[in-house]
Amino acid sequence: MREAEEPRAPFPPFTEEAAREKVRKAEDAWNSRDPRRVALAYTAQSRWRNRGEFLKGRAEIEAFLTRKWAAENDYRLIKELWAFEGARIAVRFAYEWRDEQGRWFRAYGNENWEFASNGLMARRIASINDLEIGEEGRLFYWPRGETGRRPDDHPGLTDLGL
Repeated sequence: MREAEEPRAPFPPFTEEAAREKVRKAEDAWNSRDPRRVALAYTAQSRWRNRGEFLKGRAEIEAFLTRKWAAENDYRLIKELWAFEGARIAVRFAYEWRDEQGRWFRAYGNENWEFASNGLMARRIASINDLEIGEEGRLFYWPRGETGRRPDDHPGLTDLGL
């Protein structure tokens, strides 16, 4: 049975304001670390390239995110709009996390997104690089809280010099 696809505003074609809103909504969802919630923002047949993994569909996306967040402790992500046109948005991002041994990392990357007319993401192409950082190198500090949302007054990537 195919799961219903609930439309997700804003819808393409994107204005700058709508693109920024879409990016922040994606950041908030990912910071929730809820694989199910995140997967529902994608079309049922969404295609992903994430580093060397190629995924298709929500079930594969949800399984991937479940594995990811089981290994990436204290995950905190910031996304920033890079460019947009029509139904496409490009973002840059960075996230910090620590492994089971307590080592801290910052991952840097770019994503290219393509949306269906219902506002769900149909394609995500991500290029990501990891850098080990010490605890003293961390920049992303905010309480995890119930949602994990980055506070509005926490600096973004540009403000942090990233």
